[in-house]
Amino acid sequence: MRDPRPHTGEPPALDLLNTRWAGAEPGDLLTDLDGLRTWLELIGLADRVPVDEHALTALHTARGAIHDAVTRADHTALNRVLDHGRIRRELTDEGPRDIPEVDDPVWLPGWLAADNLLHLITEAPHRIRQCAHPDCVLFFYDTSKNGTRRWHSMATCGNRTKAARHYAKSS
Repeated sequence: MRDPRPHTGEPPALDLLNTRWAGAEPGDLLTDLDGLRTWLELIGLADRVPVDEHALTALHTARGAIHDAVTRADHTALNRVLDHGRIRRELTDEGPRDIPEVDDPVWLPGWLAADNLLHLITEAPHRIRQCAHPDCVLFFYDTSKNGTRRWHSMATCGNRTKAARHYAKSS
């Protein structure tokens, strides 16, 4: 299965949020086990996480928790997801290494996404944004130099917004 999502390439926490999208053809990559398998392959965890209903439920839980933390500043559910794992640190010949450990492998992708959100919040919480187009539900991490990006994609939502504004002025 190819990745059908309209926007990819975001950090793991936001990429998980973007497994749901709106628009002309709304969708949810995580509606079934094929979609779960596709997403796990894309993030490099297909060989570490079972592709079953339990894993799908855990990922839905993590996605909801990240959404609540980003959109409502409600961190209760996010902390419950984070309770499923921890980072074990060790020193190797190559240098320090962080090893994520989870109580059940089905929690690994959701836990990693939740942990990634903590890093994004630590770095620049104001750069975690939802697309400004009123019909878009996608998220992005604003990496623009001046931090003023408004749309997940200028080619789609940005152009639609500007075209609508132009049409309204000319009518």
